[in-house]
Amino acid sequence: MHEFNLLIWLGHKIRFLSWIDESTIHIASAGLVAVILLILAIFANFSLKKTEKHLIPSKKMTISGIFDLISDAVLKVMEGIMGDKAIRYLPLIGTLFIYIFFCNLLSLFPGFVPPTDNINTNIPCAIVVFFYYNIVGIKEQGFFKYFKHFAGPIIWLAPLLFAIELSSHLVRPLSLSVRLFGNITGDHMVLGIFSELVPVLVPVVFMFLALFVAFIQALVFSLLSAAYIALAVENE
Repeated sequence: MHEFNLLIWLGHKIRFLSWIDESTIHIASAGLVAVILLILAIFANFSLKKTEKHLIPSKKMTISGIFDLISDAVLKVMEGIMGDKAIRYLPLIGTLFIYIFFCNLLSLFPGFVPPTDNINTNIPCAIVVFFYYNIVGIKEQGFFKYFKHFAGPIIWLAPLLFAIELSSHLVRPLSLSVRLFGNITGDHMVLGIFSELVPVLVPVVFMFLALFVAFIQALVFSLLSAAYIALAVENE
C-alpha cells in the first residue's frame, strides 16, 4: 500500500524540492514540530511577561494556558514517582512529553507522517534521557557511590549483579525507542488502512483512538524517563 504523503507529493511537483524522499520525511516532520512548538513558546513567553494579567486565569483558551495545564498535569504525575524532587526535573520531562505528543499528533493529519514512527527520531530522545539520568545520578551521589549501587549489597554476587544492572541500563534507550516506534507505527498503519477502505465516518473513530494512543505513548515515555531519574538520584 502506497500511502500519500504531502512532502513527497510536493517533492514531485516542485523541482527544487525533488530531493525529498521517504528517507528524509522523519527529519522534515520532526523539524516541523520543533518549529511549531518554538513559535508557540515565543507567543507564550510574550504573554507571561504581563505578570499581573497572567495571575488571573483567562476565561478563553490561550497558548500560555495550554502550556500551564500540560505542565501542571505532568508535574502532578511526576510527584507520584519522585516526590518533592519532581519540580527540578520538570523542564526535561515536560519538554519530552510535549514534543513527543505533538509528534504523535501528526498521524491525525492526512498527508503527514508522525516523526515518532521512525526509530531515528526516538533514539535521540532516549539517549538524552540516558545521559541525563546518569549525569544527575553521579552528581547527586558521587561517581563511586552511584556505580556501587549497581553491585548490590552482597559482595560475592557483586560481579554478576553489576553486569546485569549495567546491561539493563544500556538497553533502556533501545526499549524506550522501540516501544514508542512500534505503537505509533502500528496506530498510524491502522488509521491509514481504514481511511482507505472506508473513507467516510469510520476513520473518525480511529482518529479518536489515534489521539488516545498519541497521549498514552507520550505519557509512558515521560513516566519511564522520570522513573529512571528517580532511581538514579535515590540514595537508599
